[in-house]
Amino acid sequence: MDETEFWEIVDRAREAAEGDPEEQADLLVERLLRLDPEAVLDFARHFEARYHRAYRWDVWGAAAVLLRGANEDAFDFFRCWLIGQGREVFEGALHDPDGLADLLDDFDEEVDGDGEDLGYAADEAYEQLTGVVTPDLGLPPQAEEPEGVPFGVEDEAALAERFPSLWERFRGD
Repeated sequence: MDETEFWEIVDRAREAAEGDPEEQADLLVERLLRLDPEAVLDFARHFEARYHRAYRWDVWGAAAVLLRGANEDAFDFFRCWLIGQGREVFEGALHDPDGLADLLDDFDEEVDGDGEDLGYAADEAYEQLTGVVTPDLGLPPQAEEPEGVPFGVEDEAALAERFPSLWERFRGD
């Protein structure tokens, strides 16, 4: 499976789910069940590689603005959700996290931003197909610390300063 196929599967599931992350995860499992186990592992590798790429302080800050705070678990689930938004949003967020203000149509922190189930979709499909848990994907482990310069993701003044567009659009209440 190449990168284009990976993103096509993600996009089709998101579009069919009409933006509901839980429904998207269910549809993703259904789509992955149509593939052979090796293709599911390829999908899992693509997903995991992007999940690790998004382990950055600036992405965490953007998540904290959108979610009105983001602990480590919330940030993990946000990264899964971000992948689930498709290539344009994901790559755009990595290029300029504050640019999410222009990339997202809307954001409801009660529904959006939590893609935990998306992170398990490939594992679930692989286990259903083979009856065994997903083997090690052969990828390097996630870094101990997020990439970039650390800052207080709980400091609202710092978030407003670093992410002015996101802050104005989604927190300017």
